[in-house]
Amino acid sequence: MTVLELDGVEKHFGGLPAVNGVSLGVDEGEILALVGPNGAGKSTLLKAISGLQPPTRGNIRFMGRDIGGLRAHAVRRCGVAMVLQTPRTFESMTVLENVVVGAMFGTTGGRLSVSVATSRAEEALGFVGLEDRAGDEVGSLNLHQQRFLELARSLAGRPRLLLLDEVMAGLNDTELQASVDIVRTARDRLGVTVIWVEHVMQAVMSLAERVVVLDFGECLADGVPHEVMRDPDVVTAYLGGEVGGNGC
Repeated sequence: MTVLELDGVEKHFGGLPAVNGVSLGVDEGEILALVGPNGAGKSTLLKAISGLQPPTRGNIRFMGRDIGGLRAHAVRRCGVAMVLQTPRTFESMTVLENVVVGAMFGTTGGRLSVSVATSRAEEALGFVGLEDRAGDEVGSLNLHQQRFLELARSLAGRPRLLLLDEVMAGLNDTELQASVDIVRTARDRLGVTVIWVEHVMQAVMSLAERVVVLDFGECLADGVPHEVMRDPDVVTAYLGGEVGGNGC
């Protein structure tokens, strides 16, 4: 089943196309990685899908519904959640309260009661391993934990599609592996479809089932990771050499 369909999506800034005619489909349960150099349009494409930066042209359909003209909160209520590279937390709230907000206001089908939202928030914190920090202030968390908090807040809203924007940047090997495990488990246990912008090739090669490479806002390659990463155009333009079997 196709969850997301993009047809000729463009996003212009001052007349310049950051995304230029992208068309692709994403199937239910798929983990798709968007890769390419800085300025290729990866994050802009995610923001166009999520409603943060509506497309200039083209169609975006989620579960058969046109969401291209909707504002971000309406897209979220449709079942699309996005986690940004830089956490945007409520500093005056506790860890649990931050996730409760995500459950109450980001859930498909209408606002939840506080009790139901709290239960879902506690479940989401347990899913990312932050249940012991529920009562702590957000400022006491390191960057890695704050990204897990953002992921928990998104998952508490029970999305069908999860958009991740470089959430693994700057992590050490242990944190990176934990992040990979959480994303994979979210797909396997919760049935979440994932579109993920990433520069860490080690993570891409170990987690993504499909890779789309963007070049100046256009699709350069689309396929399974090891084949795409050996495409001569991709190797020349972005990687500088062939990706080995260890994902480095």
